[in-house]
Amino acid sequence: MGLVAAMLAAFATQVLITRALGSAAFGVVTVATQLAFVGGAATRFGMDMAAVRRVAIDLGRGERARVRAVVARAAVVAGAVSLAAGAVVFGASDWLARAFTTAPGDGRSAFRAAAVALPFVALAQVYLGATRGLKVMRHTLYIYWLGQPAAWIALMVLGWVWARTVGVSVLAYAGSWIVATAAAVWVWRRLTAGFGGLPPEPGETGDLLRYGAPRAPAALFSQLLFWTDLFVLAHFASSSEVGVYAAAVRAAQVILLFLISVNYVFSPFVADLYARRQRDRLDALFKSLTRWMLAATLPIFIVFAVAPGTVLRLFGEGFGAGRGALLILMAGQLINVATGSVGFILIMVGRTAIDLAVNAGAVALSVATAAMLVPRYGMEGAAVAGALTLAVSNLCRLALVWRYLRIQPFTREYLRLAVPVIAGAVAALLAHRVAGGGSWQVDLGSTALAGTLAYGAALVAAGLPSRERMAALRLLSLIRRGN
Repeated sequence: MGLVAAMLAAFATQVLITRALGSAAFGVVTVATQLAFVGGAATRFGMDMAAVRRVAIDLGRGERARVRAVVARAAVVAGAVSLAAGAVVFGASDWLARAFTTAPGDGRSAFRAAAVALPFVALAQVYLGATRGLKVMRHTLYIYWLGQPAAWIALMVLGWVWARTVGVSVLAYAGSWIVATAAAVWVWRRLTAGFGGLPPEPGETGDLLRYGAPRAPAALFSQLLFWTDLFVLAHFASSSEVGVYAAAVRAAQVILLFLISVNYVFSPFVADLYARRQRDRLDALFKSLTRWMLAATLPIFIVFAVAPGTVLRLFGEGFGAGRGALLILMAGQLINVATGSVGFILIMVGRTAIDLAVNAGAVALSVATAAMLVPRYGMEGAAVAGALTLAVSNLCRLALVWRYLRIQPFTREYLRLAVPVIAGAVAALLAHRVAGGGSWQVDLGSTALAGTLAYGAALVAAGLPSRERMAALRLLSLIRRGN
């Protein structure tokens, strides 16, 4: 439920920019901010995942007095690498503006602001990763998913009093990450204040670097999987078309809501259970979480598949042109969700080199297919490249998880989900046909309400095993009583 609120905050940020600045400016802002986000993923040098893994393992061993020193080393590594990368981006801002935008002046200021954001994107994630290693998830929600988008909105609105420009909008993005970093550092220190201060083990820095060396490019490639198609499109298309496609990409990523939630919750348990050789418990948890995650995601997929043009109207007039791209992207994201947390499992059990190889191959596939399809098919070609890359890379990870751990997420219980999917799709289609002639707000609300209610009723009636149905009914009873 917290991530639903976070999704709405992020969505509100994007809608605010599109309605205030237009699709062309939104395209430039998206390219610049995603460069900072993707760059931060790479230049934190895998120290966010190292922090999750090492803190979870040390706590499982009863050695919590050492975790502060380990995380401090990880932060130094991430800070040094990301500061250097930020300086490179700042110096290359003119070239980046010419290569990826059709507005060099706006692009230059946007990429310089993105360079300021980059090191703070990296450091915030390292400290939040450390808190997740403690199996405390709420701070990632409050600081990253809720706080950072809210701070961006507030700083952007204040900045627009001075100048309503692309550069100010991206500079506000940098400011929001500075606030998030300060909050993450404060929370980590407060949570571990009584842990003690043992020094790191001999060779600790070397161990972190060996873990992070393959993880750094793997993290870069992992983020590029979601954005390479956009960057290729930005090279060939106008800023306005890029803005429409960016809205479709953002809308499609809503389907990742529960996958992201499960990944953050699941990852420290993977490291802990694997280190203690409890493979059967890990397998059972993987199966249960993946099926529930898919079940929670399917209502979103139904609504977006039935009314893609209406969903894109949230961003403003003219964004309906991205409906075809949205449908294609949704297909790729559905495969991403259905295969579960396979990428995080490989990372948490130390298979970072394998993860790097998969991500590198996937990015190469994405660039090749996008470069081939975008000049002829535009944003639909970019969407095909993105969806194909997600499907292939996740199926490869699924096979690797089975090879190395002999676990996989699928059971016969998945077949039960067909009944609520059919019920939800029929109800959503009927509502869309009835309300489609009116305002888009009524159309979207009616389609979402009808599809979700029908899906939920059918899920409880026929989509769950008896033990899970009773648990769901007990939960609903508690919610109704306000407990």
